[in-house]
Amino acid sequence: MKTFMAKSVEVEHKWYIIDAKDQVLGRLATKVAHILRGKHKAIFTPHVDTGDHVIIINAEKIALTGNKLQNKFYYRHSGYPGGLKATKYEDFLAKQPEKLVEKAIVGMLPHNRLGAKVAKKLKVYRGDQHPHLAQQPEILQLGEV
Repeated sequence: MKTFMAKSVEVEHKWYIIDAKDQVLGRLATKVAHILRGKHKAIFTPHVDTGDHVIIINAEKIALTGNKLQNKFYYRHSGYPGGLKATKYEDFLAKQPEKLVEKAIVGMLPHNRLGAKVAKKLKVYRGDQHPHLAQQPEILQLGEV
């Protein structure tokens, strides 16, 4: 027997919608990263993009457990001495909830060219409207994954 290796031209990519309302950020991120990589498919191949497209709506209604809203910080650095900036997750969620959810998910993907390609298949939106109706996305409950 030979090991099956999927080819990128043979893979069918579906579109899914996930509602982030009242979902815990980390648990949502792990399941979405799983779908983006394609690990839920029987044809998963580590070096091929076998994953599906994911649309996340209601990003501003995501939940964080414990006191993370007040105690956890998002850090970024300008590259210059003294250029460290820290933002509380509470402020980050109020101003840029799409970026908060996206950073959590992309951080769980491989940090290489394949991970960058897979990350482009993630679409995050603040409200419940999205411009991807033409792709006929399926609504996915996180318990189904």
